[in-house]
Parts: sequence; C-alpha cells; structure tokens
Amino acid sequence: MAGEDSKEPLSDSSDECSDQEPTWIYYRDRPEWSDVVPVELNEGPFPVVSIAYSERFKDIFNYFRAIVLKNEISERAFELTSDALELNPANYTVWQYRRTVLKGLEKSIQKELTFVRRIIEDHPKNYQVWHHRRVLVEWSGDPSSELRLTEIVLAQDAKNYHAWQHRQWVLDTFKLFDHELEFVERLLEDDIRNNSAWNQRYFVVKQTSGFSEDIMSRELTFSVNSIKKVCNNESAWNYLRGILAHYPSGLNGHPVVEELCQFLDDNKSESPYYFAFLVDRMEELMQSDASKRQVLLPKADEILQVLATKVDPIRREYWLFLSRYLNSQFAN
Repeated sequence: MAGEDSKEPLSDSSDECSDQEPTWIYYRDRPEWSDVVPVELNEGPFPVVSIAYSERFKDIFNYFRAIVLKNEISERAFELTSDALELNPANYTVWQYRRTVLKGLEKSIQKELTFVRRIIEDHPKNYQVWHHRRVLVEWSGDPSSELRLTEIVLAQDAKNYHAWQHRQWVLDTFKLFDHELEFVERLLEDDIRNNSAWNQRYFVVKQTSGFSEDIMSRELTFSVNSIKKVCNNESAWNYLRGILAHYPSGLNGHPVVEELCQFLDDNKSESPYYFAFLVDRMEELMQSDASKRQVLLPKADEILQVLATKVDPIRREYWLFLSRYLNSQFAN
C-alpha cells in the first residue's frame, strides 16, 4: 500500500497512553504559553449536570478556547489540538480548528494522514476522524491509501458504517470500482450473511454497469446460488428482491427465479423468507390480473397461516395482519 498506509496492522503498541506520561507539564506552567489567558468553560451559575473533568482536560481545553477566540494560527496551536484530540477525539470543534491551522501553516497532508490513522486505530467508529480524513483526501486528491485502510478496518469489524461510508465515497469520487466486486465476493465467502457486503455489491452495480438484462441475470444467479447454500439468509433474499425491482415483471417470470422456486419446492423448503417471497409473488399477480385472485388468495392465506402458527410464530401478528390486508384487498 502506498504512502502512510504501508504498515498493515491497525495497531501501534509503542504509543503509551498520555495519562501515563510522568513528564506532562500543564499548559498553565509552560513559559511559552504565558502570554495566553486561559478561558474556562462557562456552564452558567446552576449547571444541570456538572462533568467531573480532569485537571489535565480542563487545562488543555481552557487554552484551546483561548486560541480559538484569538484565531491563532501557529505551530503551538496545532500541537495543542493534538493534545485536545488525544483526550476527546470526537470533539468536532477541535477537528475543524485543526484543519484551519493545518491549511494556514501549509502542513504536510501526508503526516496528517498518519496522525489520523492512529486515531482511527483506537476509535474506528468516530465520525469526526473519518470526516477529517475525507477532507484531507479531497485536499490532496490522492486516494491511493484509502481502499486498503478501509479493508483493514472492515477485517476487524465488517459492519463498521463509517468505514463503508468512506469507502463508498472514495470509490464513487475517484472511480476506483475496477476490483470492488472481487473484494465484496471475498467478504461474502467469509460470511455469506454479511449484509453490509450485500449492500456494497448493490451499490457497485448501481454505480457502474446499471441493471441491464445481462447484469440482472448475473446478479440473480449470484443471489440464487447463495440462497441455495443458505436458504435462511435474509440478506441474500433482500438482494434478490432489490435486483427484481428492476425487472419488468417484478418478482414473477424471470427464469432464474422460477428455477429457484421450483428447487425450493422440490426440497420442501420451509424458509420464512421463501414463504414471504411466495406471498408477495401472489400479491403481485393478483394486482395485475384480477382473474387470478380466486385461486391465489386462498393459497397466499394458507401460507400466511403456516407462517403465523408454525414457521415464524414470533411474528405471528404481522402475518395475521398481512392475511387480513390481502383479504380486504382481493376477497371481492
């Protein structure tokens, strides 16, 4: 991987927690800060819940408020933001001011990306740090490290929303989709129920090839093969429905889907997702052709009763509600 992400593991065991540093000197005791008057937090005369900040926290943020009021753009201000973020990496104001100082001093974006990565290592679900990284990539125009970084983060938590959001932004902004389907397929090989990976696959198809007839057949085949492996995989069923939303006749008629239904019927599948799919197929047909209602409505209702009493009783009331709804729509 290029640049600051040439190291692989998301860890840095050599960094010690700053609270354990015996040589820490409060800002109020530093001669180089003697010209700054610290600004204490004003919570009013009767704070509802007064937070018990540590002395170090109060010291750092008192001086941070002071430099913000002065709009000071200096090396010491930049270092102060580092100390503030070490104590509270979710403070959006600190990140925003850091960007102001970073640009004002024309600091190295590459070094800042390294700093940001260390924060991500410890706080991978911190919205502010991911936003800061996005801004840095926008400034540099260099996304070369981003896909590998998000891949490493997702290897630790495959459903990290912030990493997925950043990855999608990078892919779409810099048009780096070439190998993304391969990446998604590796994730699904590891965990076929990874809903985030299924969502990513849909995103890639939508943003690249679109849903032509050939692409729909390919994607339906992919999801059907997954369902045949694990029939109770809700993610694959949702993906199947998502692709069929682009098919002219909806849930009915595509040969790949018809073959799947025959396969599941032959194997006497009792998957609740399959039964729900069958009901929706019947509803779709009853909406488009009133002559089929007399035959299909009893079948749909029978499936819903099985769902409510045997296959999926935990959602009994939902299936019974759906039964009443279909009868109210199609009984007459």
